[in-house]
Amino acid sequence: MKKIILSPAVFLLLVLLSILNSCVKDTCKSTYTYTYYTPVYESLAQLKASIKSGNPEEVENPGKIVLLGHYIFLNEIEKGIHIIDNSSPAAPRNISFVKIPGNIDLSVKGNTLYADSYGDLVTLDVSNPLNVILKKYTENVLLFAYSGTGIAYNDQTKIAGWIKKDTTVPENCGGGGMVFYTSGIYTTNALQSSSVPGANISSQVGTSGSMARFAIVNNYLYTVNESNLNIFNIANSDDPEFLKEVTVDYHVETIYPFENELFIGSNNGMFIYNIESSPENPSKAGEFTHARSCDPVIADGQYAYITLHSGTTCLGYNNELDIVQLNNLVDASLVKIYDLSSPRGLSKDGNLLFICDGTDGLKIFNAADVSNIKLIKQFSNFETYDVIAHNGIALVVATDGLYQYDYSDVNNIHLISKISLAKS
Repeated sequence: MKKIILSPAVFLLLVLLSILNSCVKDTCKSTYTYTYYTPVYESLAQLKASIKSGNPEEVENPGKIVLLGHYIFLNEIEKGIHIIDNSSPAAPRNISFVKIPGNIDLSVKGNTLYADSYGDLVTLDVSNPLNVILKKYTENVLLFAYSGTGIAYNDQTKIAGWIKKDTTVPENCGGGGMVFYTSGIYTTNALQSSSVPGANISSQVGTSGSMARFAIVNNYLYTVNESNLNIFNIANSDDPEFLKEVTVDYHVETIYPFENELFIGSNNGMFIYNIESSPENPSKAGEFTHARSCDPVIADGQYAYITLHSGTTCLGYNNELDIVQLNNLVDASLVKIYDLSSPRGLSKDGNLLFICDGTDGLKIFNAADVSNIKLIKQFSNFETYDVIAHNGIALVVATDGLYQYDYSDVNNIHLISKISLAKS
């Protein structure tokens, strides 16, 4: 959803132009619907006190996803995290909701969950999903706010939420159609994009989707922002220590760990950083540049799989899958390009490659031969965002909910459950 902020000066200018324009034109017949959001502020102490688990809430705006054991951690964009008991993928149970204002990204290791709250890092004990406990709140270490609202907050006051108001107005006679406010943000419809208590979650690292900006490798948490790779030591899981930041590129978007490398996707290309000898000092091992476009990336050791999609924030026109050979990281070379509609997240299990192709739904390919991958199944009529394929079950985040597909029999891949969005 694109968000727009108007300063008082711009507001006054546009109002004057609107009045002048109305003197010349006749009354317009069309209308525009706007959703206007006003920030709600809390003190830092109040915000910290509110970060805890509560009753489950319905999914409204799903985002990033992590799978660990039989638990799914699903981000509710800018609001917090749903914890879902997936002991039975055919009947997942939404069991609790952790309120985290400004949350977009997350990662989990063992019983500890790391999440962003605007530019701050939140550390949570999730050993009991019904009683999640805040262990540490570290301010200003992520150095950015994912929300992109542009509304400032300081060390004493944080944005805790938003008050939403829908407004329908006549079209501006000049054809622009706007509602003007001196603070807050607004959007138009035309601009929208698209046995539990005491359970001990394993000591392993959770599996994240390909759209993730957080990654954990052993005792280190890596996060990416607009241009940097940030490194945290999490040997003491409850007390993450910020170590340093490394400049990568402009418009960095995603991070994917595989063995001793970090694959970082940006608008300009894929960058590979080695962490084998010195995980606290990642060193650039190679890169692959491409036309300007958004590009999540995954890897399987021999190849990297990069989806490029166009859009207003991506500033490109490419919609494709690039497969890159990794035998020599320094000189990663393109194997082949496959045209797609508007691909986002992707995942791979064995020879099966899962791609979320936007409004074209979920596509599943046989990628045994990377120079000739073959579409073997497509699920359409919904818009997909990200996917995790693991142990015969594919978790798919879509604009209308969370889907799960059983692919244990490649000849009978089928939907087994869906958590739908709350009814508006």
